[in-house]
Amino acid sequence: MVGLIPSSSKDEARFHCRRHPKRPMTDTSDPNRKNYRPDTKLSVLGRDPFAHHGIVNPPVYHASTVLFPTVAALKDPNARAPGKVFYGRYGTPTTFALEEAVAEIEGGHRAVIVGSGKAAVVCALLAFLKAGDHVLMVDAAYQPSRHFGSQTLARFGIECTFYDPLIKPDALQQLIKPNTRVLYLESPGSLTFEVQDVPALAKVGKGAGLTTMIDNTWASPLLCNPFALGCDVSIQAGTKYVVGHSDAMLGLITGTMDSYPAVRRTFEDLGYSAGPDDIYLALRGLRTLSVRLRRHQEVALELATWLQRRPEVARVLYPALPDDPGHALWKRDYKGASGLFGVVLKPVPAKAVAAMLDGLKLFGMGYSWGGYESLIVPTEPHLLRADPSRWRPDHPMLRIHAGLEDPADLIADLDAGFARLNRAAGR
Repeated sequence: MVGLIPSSSKDEARFHCRRHPKRPMTDTSDPNRKNYRPDTKLSVLGRDPFAHHGIVNPPVYHASTVLFPTVAALKDPNARAPGKVFYGRYGTPTTFALEEAVAEIEGGHRAVIVGSGKAAVVCALLAFLKAGDHVLMVDAAYQPSRHFGSQTLARFGIECTFYDPLIKPDALQQLIKPNTRVLYLESPGSLTFEVQDVPALAKVGKGAGLTTMIDNTWASPLLCNPFALGCDVSIQAGTKYVVGHSDAMLGLITGTMDSYPAVRRTFEDLGYSAGPDDIYLALRGLRTLSVRLRRHQEVALELATWLQRRPEVARVLYPALPDDPGHALWKRDYKGASGLFGVVLKPVPAKAVAAMLDGLKLFGMGYSWGGYESLIVPTEPHLLRADPSRWRPDHPMLRIHAGLEDPADLIADLDAGFARLNRAAGR
């Protein structure tokens, strides 16, 4: 940050609250800071109002070029250290505020911010893989993650094996090859919502010297601490619950003290910087993450319970339901549930599903989730899985994101949708 601080004593006095280059983004004068509970941390981390004229939120730094007062300062190797302002692509105080807050809330060492959730997946994998390596990826992974694993990594000479999300540790051990480097988890799984036994699988990975990484987007940094469960790297699409308002794209990668340096080097090599305005929106969203997630879970549970009673529904896929196969693991490892879940319908023609969805008033149809609005989309996991046997194509499936609306209104909208479905199916 050398070069951002005025040189004259008069200016120094006038701008006395500008940040000292070695000072962290959060005011560390409070000795209880580390002991605060998660809801409090969401409010206080990544900001220091009295370092910015008493302004509550950190300012947005728009920067590419950063000036240095001397050649020595310009060439100082410490100027490039994480958390130092050297060049816009490497981050600014806006960036560091979100990195610090997310890493501490999630329980990691440090974080980097990239432009999307997909970019976070790519950066994290490339940080630990090279030509000739092998990665084990869960078969329930987010479709863009799967595509990168099976297509792009293959072009680089990296083999990707998709394994059953409900695999037992002994069976996972049998899949590890001499060149396996990464174990990739996603729990609950995209579209099908299986809960993995993360500690048991991470223990296998650790024993084999693998880097274990997990897509933690469903839970957000607040509802699951992957590092306490044995993971080395956590990936999130900050686009979803951290931003929370469907208006910014962002990816987050948090690492341990051992894994972070490789992630940071790869982030810099790929040039994966995120824009300061999107980072600011994520910082703003972070402050209300706890209250929003509680509401998302409340609405989702009411919808899921109602859907279980519908004659058109074969099964609801939501780990927070007591009869869900993953409920015990979810209850052990998670502090709560988000608003995303799946619904398996009984066999019905595609035109009937379209009639149901096309007339919905409160559920939008669009990819993504995590915002304040409710969403619904048809899904076809049998077309994506390496082993599609568990998912019958004649059972249409839906993915629902429960927003912040009144659940009674959402239920009325779905009820009218089922009436259209039944008419179109000739029932």
